[in-house]
Amino acid sequence: MKFTALFPGHTAPRHRGPIPLLFTALVLGLSVAFAACTQKSETASEPIRFAFQNRIGSALPVIAVEKGFFADAGLDVKPLRFNNGPACAEALYSGSADFGTMGDTTAIISASRSENLTIIASHCTGEHRHRLIVRKDSPYTTLADLSGKRVGIKKGTSTYGGFLAALSAAGIPAGAITVTDLSPSTLPEALAAGSIDAFAASEPTPSMGELKGGRELMTFGGLGNRYPIMLLAQKEFLANRRADTLAFMKALKTAEAFVQAHPAETADIMARATGLPRGVMQSAMARHTYALALDASIMESLSDTAGFLKAQGKVQTVPDFSTACTDRYLN
Repeated sequence: MKFTALFPGHTAPRHRGPIPLLFTALVLGLSVAFAACTQKSETASEPIRFAFQNRIGSALPVIAVEKGFFADAGLDVKPLRFNNGPACAEALYSGSADFGTMGDTTAIISASRSENLTIIASHCTGEHRHRLIVRKDSPYTTLADLSGKRVGIKKGTSTYGGFLAALSAAGIPAGAITVTDLSPSTLPEALAAGSIDAFAASEPTPSMGELKGGRELMTFGGLGNRYPIMLLAQKEFLANRRADTLAFMKALKTAEAFVQAHPAETADIMARATGLPRGVMQSAMARHTYALALDASIMESLSDTAGFLKAQGKVQTVPDFSTACTDRYLN
């Protein structure tokens, strides 16, 4: 094709020898540059925004950040620390985060409300990690004793789902106990001040409550729920930055191995992160199992909880877990 066809108004040159070679070199150079730009856009050119809870159940994210495992994997991760799952879910839903962790109830609610999120793993489970705390001098000995009383809980959390399940198992109507929606960080003080009669939360809040004059009334174990803490991601991120996602999961896997191999150092790091004494931290960590997984038992637990939440009117639809979940980044 003549240059006059490509660039109207220009006359074809007389010397045709070196021009094709120069043109070919130019095209190849532009192709390489374009490929480099394309490759750059698919890598960690932008920081990975990770919303996680600064709580005992989130030992893997905390350790991965504190020990520099994300940086070792070549990633620039911006940690966003929250004290409850709904805050992490809001960060994901609003597009302020690429990855986020939350309890099973929050994950189910999020997946039922948005098709832009994918559940990719659980990083912790603990059947007894949610506890109901009352004051030491209170007369309450059973859940039924709290009928007509005020219980502080952060609504929409995994703890709230466990509380509803405990009420159902005991045959207590949900409206029999007044639920006061409070941030977990305020619950121990609210109980000590007498503004609530009890509170329910996941660690470290129950242990903090015990340090401030509380005692355990019960856990929400024995109800067929493993209470997995789920890791969710933006679908667009997963599609555009697969290599970064795999490196991200590799860093969490390194954190998992560290937690299992160095429990004492892990307890020290988590004690500094949460403000709990080391001994209390070790006792609280014993209520948790830290592992990256999305196996049949976790899927069954999610499915059962989703069905229960729908029956309770907390979600309108049960998520299609065949499309809302994937374990491809674990293998």
